[in-house]
Amino acid sequence: MEPVFIVVIVTVAIALIFDVINGFHDSANSIATVVSTRVLSPRVAVWWAAFFNFVAMFVFAPHVADTVAKIVK
Repeated sequence: MEPVFIVVIVTVAIALIFDVINGFHDSANSIATVVSTRVLSPRVAVWWAAFFNFVAMFVFAPHVADTVAKIVK
């Protein structure tokens, strides 16, 4: 394999790993806020976050993914 191809694969892998880790942090921060203020119990907060993260995947258009796809073409 060419070195450039390996660099591209490693870069994409690192970006995907960062994206997953960043999502973990965002979810934890949003849940921590409502739990620490005692708006919701921890169990309800986790269910609430999971439900709306799942729904958002279908409701909102993937604008960032669309933009990246147009640039890569």
